[in-house]
Amino acid sequence: MITPWDVSDDLDYKKTMEQFGVNPISEIVKTLKEPHNFMKRGIVFGHRDFQKIADAMNNGKDFTVVSGMMPSGKMHFGHKMVVDQLLYYQKYGADIYIPIADLEAYWARGMDFETTKKLAIEEYITNYIALGLDPEKIHVYLQSKNETVKDLAMRLSKRVNFTEMKGIYGFSGETNIGHVFAPVVQVADILHPQLEKKVPVVVPVGIDQDPHIRLTRDIAGRYKDFKFIAPSSTYHRFITGLLGGKMSSSKPETAIYLSDEPTKSFKKKVMSCKTGGRETLEEQKKLGGVPEECVVYELYTYHLIEDDKELKKLYDQCKSGELTCGTCKKECYQKLVEFMTDLQEKREQAKEVAAKLL
Repeated sequence: MITPWDVSDDLDYKKTMEQFGVNPISEIVKTLKEPHNFMKRGIVFGHRDFQKIADAMNNGKDFTVVSGMMPSGKMHFGHKMVVDQLLYYQKYGADIYIPIADLEAYWARGMDFETTKKLAIEEYITNYIALGLDPEKIHVYLQSKNETVKDLAMRLSKRVNFTEMKGIYGFSGETNIGHVFAPVVQVADILHPQLEKKVPVVVPVGIDQDPHIRLTRDIAGRYKDFKFIAPSSTYHRFITGLLGGKMSSSKPETAIYLSDEPTKSFKKKVMSCKTGGRETLEEQKKLGGVPEECVVYELYTYHLIEDDKELKKLYDQCKSGELTCGTCKKECYQKLVEFMTDLQEKREQAKEVAAKLL
């Protein structure tokens, strides 16, 4: 069972794709004029019905992107992956909706509304703007305050029963009804932009969020009143935590937070990253490293190196043993310091703007 609230660290993407019926995206990526680096590098690996979005992008047609957030902790580099994709779609003029799942946080995590709003503004929206999203071209809202979404969720709830919800999410008799209803609110988040503009919608998510996509596509087909277009989706890999496993807001030692400052403790955290190095320096130089198993190389691939030739050079140097882990970590740390110093300045500028969006 993989749910939006529980996913194992040793996730088998290929097996999960087969079980969920997710399609590989590689062939569609070839049709895009300027695919995102995540797509070219296999980080975005799967899709549902993305061809509609690719057609819209290639032909200058309108489309919408919906990307929700549940503000339950500090924003880290795993969350940044979603923003990077929103920036990509922003270049194509997409309408971008960012629902803040404070109702889900309340029902599923027991968080109060004041805390979730504060986290949403100070951690998420501030970083979204600092990373480059245009605050005048995004639609940000709290689920608890959006009457259109809540009204639509009530209407859509008639098209699903508890047996189906249990089958999709694994709910038990101990689950509170709010938690059971939360996914229907997310269905309304995804579909409600079509009440104003009937254009294709894409939702970029991790594979753990696919239950929401499946439910939304099913309900969209059943609810004939509004003639909804079933949403498309793309699926990206999780970024590995610094010590292995999944990067997590609740485990500071595994995550690089966007609000981190380049202190000694931060440097120690980066220099303690799990690598694909050999047991000794002699073996490293003789056999080469294993970048496919290296968190540092993953940081370069996902976030720190834009140029494919530069990334390939780093890969080859690692495989040949020319580049040692110690040197590679130091260079990674320096790139992180540069990135986060620049981001901190932009965060300061974005704070006031972010507070006005909610």
